Amino acid sequence: MTRGNQRDLARQKNLKKQAELNKGKRNDNLTVEQRKARDAEVMREKQRKKEAAEGHQQTSKVK
Repeated sequence: MTRGNQRDLARQKNLKKQAELNKGKRNDNLTVEQRKARDAEVMREKQRKKEAAEGHQQTSKVK
């Protein structure tokens, strides 16, 4: 009459399945366009910082 560990095994299998389904999902609630705009702004800022660092290095080498 007892089920043994069938219920526990099914629960573990379902948890693993749900984890796989939610693996690639994002929780930031942004549209594709918003995400692209955000990422582009981040990349522009990184480029500005890099150019500023390179400019600072070149002026220090000239001295």
